[in-house]
Amino acid sequence: MQWTVLKDPEAVAKAACARIVQASREAIRSRGSFHIVLAGGTTPAHTYALLAEEDCDWENWHIWFGDERCLPADDPDRNSVMVENMLTSKVAIPGQQVHIIAAESGPELAVEQYTLLLEKLAPFDMVLLGIGEDGHTASLFPGHEFANDRAVLPVYNAPKYPAQRVTLSPVMLSRCRHLLFMVTGRSKSAAVSRWQRGEKLPVSLIRAIEDAVVLIDRQAAPENNPDNG
Repeated sequence: MQWTVLKDPEAVAKAACARIVQASREAIRSRGSFHIVLAGGTTPAHTYALLAEEDCDWENWHIWFGDERCLPADDPDRNSVMVENMLTSKVAIPGQQVHIIAAESGPELAVEQYTLLLEKLAPFDMVLLGIGEDGHTASLFPGHEFANDRAVLPVYNAPKYPAQRVTLSPVMLSRCRHLLFMVTGRSKSAAVSRWQRGEKLPVSLIRAIEDAVVLIDRQAAPENNPDNG
């Protein structure tokens, strides 16, 4: 895991945007398409707004989601709505290449449908993730069991609203060439410290085929982080 400490959330969003653009160009040049898993949250939202201003080969992008809340399709708390507002409504990604989790159908049906979509997909080119104050990532929460033989998992008892969600599994999230964590804010510092110490947290279960990078701002970096000057 490569850690990069940056000044503030703005710097994290800008650095993430640059990495995503570079990965998209490499993927399209090498394989003809770019498959990226998007995360929810404030810092990713800012990153997506910056992405929308970039000159990318949008027609060859495929958008996937790391998790989704079981709420109505137009609920503003859904990741898909945030991504539409910040990115997909502003660029020329074909609608059929934005692969939304139909979480409004309930966990079980949404899991079944998204699993079928992912069935023949090669490794993702890039996965974006964050970390919660408790060490969760996507909708993988501490204390939960995660099946190793499933790509998509139902969540019924999330400790955050709403309790019912759908999430990609650690195994599926780890099927990526490039893994990028975006971490900002002082409230994340304790969880990051536990992560760095090697505690068994959901965030520590995700790997990458080629490289994994953490972009973290100074507020979120623990005091004992040697890069936090």
